[in-house]
Amino acid sequence: MATSASPAAGPLLARLMRLDWRLLAAPLLVVMILMMLVVPLPTFVLDVLFTFNITLSLIILLVTLYLTRPLDFAAFPTAILLTTLLRLSLNVAAARVILLNGQNGGGAAGQVIESFGQFVVGGNYAVGIIIFAILVVINFVVITKGAGRIAEVSARFTLDAMPGKQMAIDADLNAGLIDQDEARRRRADIAQEADFFGAMDGASKFVRGDAVAAILILFIDLLGGLIIGVLMHGLSLSQAAQNYTLLSIGDALVAQIPSLVISIAAGIVISNVSTGQDVGLQLVGQLFRHKRVLGIAAGILGLIGLVPGMPHVSFLLAAAVLGGVLWQRERRERREAAAPADAAAPAAAASTEPEEVNWSQIEPVDTLALDVGYRLIALVDRTQGGELLARIRGVRRKFAQELGFLVAAVHIRDNLELRPGGYRIALKGVEIGAGEVFPDMLMAINPGQVSGNLQGQPTTDPAFGLPAVWIQPGQRDTALAMGYTVVDPSTVIATHLHHLLQSHAAELLGREEVEGLLSHLSERSPKLVEDLVPKLLSADRLRKVLQNLLAEGVPIRDMRTVAEVLAEHAQQISDTDELTARVRQALGSFIVQSLSGANRELAAAVLEPQLEQILLASLRADPAQAAVEPGLAQRLMDRAREMMQRMESQGASPVLLTVAPLRQFLARLLARSAPRLRVLSYAEVPDHKQVRITQTLGA
Repeated sequence: MATSASPAAGPLLARLMRLDWRLLAAPLLVVMILMMLVVPLPTFVLDVLFTFNITLSLIILLVTLYLTRPLDFAAFPTAILLTTLLRLSLNVAAARVILLNGQNGGGAAGQVIESFGQFVVGGNYAVGIIIFAILVVINFVVITKGAGRIAEVSARFTLDAMPGKQMAIDADLNAGLIDQDEARRRRADIAQEADFFGAMDGASKFVRGDAVAAILILFIDLLGGLIIGVLMHGLSLSQAAQNYTLLSIGDALVAQIPSLVISIAAGIVISNVSTGQDVGLQLVGQLFRHKRVLGIAAGILGLIGLVPGMPHVSFLLAAAVLGGVLWQRERRERREAAAPADAAAPAAAASTEPEEVNWSQIEPVDTLALDVGYRLIALVDRTQGGELLARIRGVRRKFAQELGFLVAAVHIRDNLELRPGGYRIALKGVEIGAGEVFPDMLMAINPGQVSGNLQGQPTTDPAFGLPAVWIQPGQRDTALAMGYTVVDPSTVIATHLHHLLQSHAAELLGREEVEGLLSHLSERSPKLVEDLVPKLLSADRLRKVLQNLLAEGVPIRDMRTVAEVLAEHAQQISDTDELTARVRQALGSFIVQSLSGANRELAAAVLEPQLEQILLASLRADPAQAAVEPGLAQRLMDRAREMMQRMESQGASPVLLTVAPLRQFLARLLARSAPRLRVLSYAEVPDHKQVRITQTLGA
């Protein structure tokens, strides 16, 4: 039989040996705790378990002393729960042994309890009760209460700071500073940090309950021991009090000391500020950092030690120790200063002297930044259903598809200087737009033809200046039925951002964007890019041509045509404006189509012939300055604004046709007064388009 069983036992034993014991540690501990509550234990086993409890608490305390951040011991709340249950189960097991065998004297409950009852309190149960009461007060009133309060505040602040941290991570991700894996890791750390401090807030209640339970268990053991000793075993009252009180005090101290150690560990973890160093390095490095502090403290202690009637030896000895530490520091610093410069000397000097000012301390200005008030943080927090980040990504994608280049990422940050619902959009550190939204309301925009008025807070659409009303979400259907356009706050901000990006497209096109355009074009036409830049045209001149196009609302999506025209004329034409005009003529079909759509006709206005001759004469007189009499220029701008509004009211795109020499001058002159008026030259209109003159612009 034995021979046939051994082959099966061999593989089973091998599998048990390969099993990771850490997987069984927690289940075995919980089962052991439950068994101690119901199964009587011999005194030897109690001694072992009490020793194990003390050892475990010391290990936990030492681990907390070497933590560099609280999350390095994320299992600490669970450890508090398990050690608390272990102490309570040991109290129950010890109480059972004390009440059953307490009449036999101090050794009835094991050597550990007897040692704590005899050695720690000197065999005097009155002293033992006082010492126990002091330990409970220290644990319950001072350490546990303070640690619980810090945990509560930390949990609250951590939860309040989560949206801002999530927003910072998303902003870094959108800016390309981190990748998806790093963003996922940071989000997990933030969630784990919130869970940790929340769990610590609850775990502190376990420690507080443990202190209360220790007091109750002590008095139950005392009262029960006196009753059992006197009534059941016939002991005298003094003998029963001596036996059971010392045993109960020993049991209480054996449990209370590990509880105090765990409470100290909890206080250290909660109060630790993450600096990348453990508690010991932080304390020593920061307490003894300043030599002046050491010298003053040594002097004060020395003076106190010289006062008659004071304990001279203690104070003078403390002053001598501090003076010795100060002398050693001075000696070490002089030796390091006198030593030849090597690789370690600069590092030592950098640790004791203020950091020198360098270029790394100058933070670059964000190309695009969106500052939001604290009530708008929820709009950028995905965990709270915020959609603003997704909308901004959609805006960047739409902008790239419309204008032909990728705009820089938008850096989003919270700004306490703004109103709670306010936001501000900045380009290269300069504000280009601002507004205020209400995250719990909707904006109903009046497009011009509505059938009624809405109850709400009147406002203006920040993107297009249309009259609008902030309404409650329940009024959405009513507003739509009246003809209003209803949008949520995220859409309001995203639309405003898109409008500002379009109006500042020329400023957004920098060297990096031009390099990106050329790199993208070189994938399809490598020879064209190679011949153009920098052989025929520098990157800066190319950027200026592209900026001129964007400034007048011409997309640069057809980068191949732009590059071909520039490659053809760059050697003969050095003027950037003239190169821009040649590119516009090549893109004429695209420009006109964007204004007239699929119609065969282009509805446009023209200049009054007399005015056109006056402007041409002024240009020929001084082409560089293009000086026009101020009164004439002002009347021209006013008439252009009125004409633009009339054409828009008729449902047509406002277009002004003129001769090529006047086109750029008029476009720049009328840009402020009539920003939506597009000025085209006759050379830019393709042959297949018919021109229908609807207005005449005269001054």
